[in-house]
Parts: sequence; C-alpha cells; structure tokens
Amino acid sequence: MGRYSWSRLNSHQVGRFAEYFVKMEFALSGFEVYTAEVDDRGIDFVARHGEGGFYEVQVKAVRESNYVFMQKTKFPLRSDRLLTLVVLEEDQSPDLYLIPATAWLSPNALLVGRDYEGLKSEPEWGVQLSGRTRPLLAPYRFDTAVLPLCQETPSQP
Repeated sequence: MGRYSWSRLNSHQVGRFAEYFVKMEFALSGFEVYTAEVDDRGIDFVARHGEGGFYEVQVKAVRESNYVFMQKTKFPLRSDRLLTLVVLEEDQSPDLYLIPATAWLSPNALLVGRDYEGLKSEPEWGVQLSGRTRPLLAPYRFDTAVLPLCQETPSQP
C-alpha cells in the first residue's frame, strides 16, 4: 500500500488526518492555532496571525469527487469564518483549499445553498465537487488563499 492510500482509512481516520493536516498548514503559514475541545458549533479550531483577529475554521475532507456540507446554523456567512477543504484522491498527496464563508454570498455550481423547505433536513451550505465544478476551486487553493489572511484583520459580527 502506498503512502496516500486513502481507501484504507475509515471516515473517522480521514477526518482526524484532515484536521491535523490543516492545523499544520496554518502553523506553517505563521498562524497560532487554538484547538476546540468540543466541535458542537461547527468550529474545529481557531487561528490567528500576528496581532490580527481570530478566524473560526471548519475542516471537511472528501475522497475523490463528492458533496460536503455545513449546517447554516453552524456556519454563518461572516468574514471571520473559513472552510478548509481537504480533497483526497487515491495515491495522490492531499489537495487543500481555503474557502471564506462569504463566498457563499455568490453561490454557483460549486458553492451551493440548500434550504429543504418542508423537509426534515436542516438548511445547509455545500460544496458540490465534481469533474465539472473542480476548476471552480482554483481560486481557493490554500497556498494562495491564505496570503491575504496573513495581512488583514477579520471583521467581527
């Protein structure tokens, strides 16, 4: 088995790997990382760069192309809220994306909002990842998307 054989991991292991991987990438970018003891509010950790403000970070991992979502009640569309998406393709190193919550203010084929009116499911913000929508992720590559965060202070609600 190769180093990046994601299929050998169960969903709990994938989630744990993704969270640690993202924390390390933030640390390598100069952020202080503060871990939440309990993830009951959709926040996996908090990050801060220098004397700037704090960012609340949600981590999601996806194998190949798939759909991931966050409940709207736990993922407000604020400038201090971020989604980090870890895409795991078999036998390849992880791809990491950083999507500000405010990106869902302009939904498209990749970033969707679903309300499920009259149904049991809670309203959600989602990432519809497919071969067709994958190019829309390009502006959110972690290496480039994190740079502006190193120089700004997020506005607080």
